[in-house]
Amino acid sequence: MFAYGSGVKQQEGYEKVGNGNNKRPPPGTVVDLVFCVRDAQGFHAENLHRHPEHYSALGHLGPNFVAKYQERLGAGVYCNTLVPLPDVGITIKYGVVSQEQLLEDLLDWRHLYLAGRLHKPVTNLVNPSDNPPLKAALDRNLISALQVALLLLPEKFTAYGLFHTIAGLSYKGDFRMIFGENKQKVHNIVSPQINDFFALYQPSLGELSDYVAVNMKGHEPGSRKPAIIFEQDKSSSATSQHLRRLPRELQKRLQRNAACRGDYTQVVNHLSLASQLPEVLQASVNDIVWRSSVTQSLKNIPSAGLLKSLAYSYRKAQKTFAV
Repeated sequence: MFAYGSGVKQQEGYEKVGNGNNKRPPPGTVVDLVFCVRDAQGFHAENLHRHPEHYSALGHLGPNFVAKYQERLGAGVYCNTLVPLPDVGITIKYGVVSQEQLLEDLLDWRHLYLAGRLHKPVTNLVNPSDNPPLKAALDRNLISALQVALLLLPEKFTAYGLFHTIAGLSYKGDFRMIFGENKQKVHNIVSPQINDFFALYQPSLGELSDYVAVNMKGHEPGSRKPAIIFEQDKSSSATSQHLRRLPRELQKRLQRNAACRGDYTQVVNHLSLASQLPEVLQASVNDIVWRSSVTQSLKNIPSAGLLKSLAYSYRKAQKTFAV
């Protein structure tokens, strides 16, 4: 179980989260939550019994239907939107995903939906270390994001450049960025959370220490403060190593988009020497994100109900134009 978004993590342009001893988000903020459950049907059966008002008309079709709707459509997530919690004075939106589908997304990037959200700092409400398979998949997801970023970046880059590239993976192909989201969203996420990103990716950077190193002597142009500059191995052998370890769905997309036909080994040999690798790789990531963002957004309309969908979209638009 984790919380994410501007309700719990500071983003530039939004009211500060948790001032002083006040850990609650500002009034009117929607807190985004995700529940990973082992038994989706069992979860919805109990939740429908306790909180039938959380569900749209789909809830009347029963927990078996809701679980199938969750798992067979979109990115495998069922969302209940704009749920008021008057006892704590906040409103939540919560998504439910089965552990099996979350593991698949984290390891293979089948949808790059929750995997993409988990490329960025979140607030864990249940310790994932208590679930070894899930913890291993979360760690693998971060390494995959770091490897893709290294393939997209030049030989030398700043910490901001690294984390902006990582955070942008799940946004560049999202159709909502065309009209529904603030175009500076990635910057707004990364800029105030650099230290959180460092903490999140420190183990992954250690895992890839043979390929990327930190040079503390660099300086950002126009700044007197020392900047953290990364240097990476851009040899064809290092590039090949990263390409071979990419998530399975991304490998499939690269095979389709590369100007080379053959099995993935041949594609790796071709792309490791190709100057257009960053463009092909970014297009392949975008392919995954575009499809899942469209299908999941369409799926969320019936699960939220039309009125709540319109209200939620209106709130998102208000945030976009206010920033």
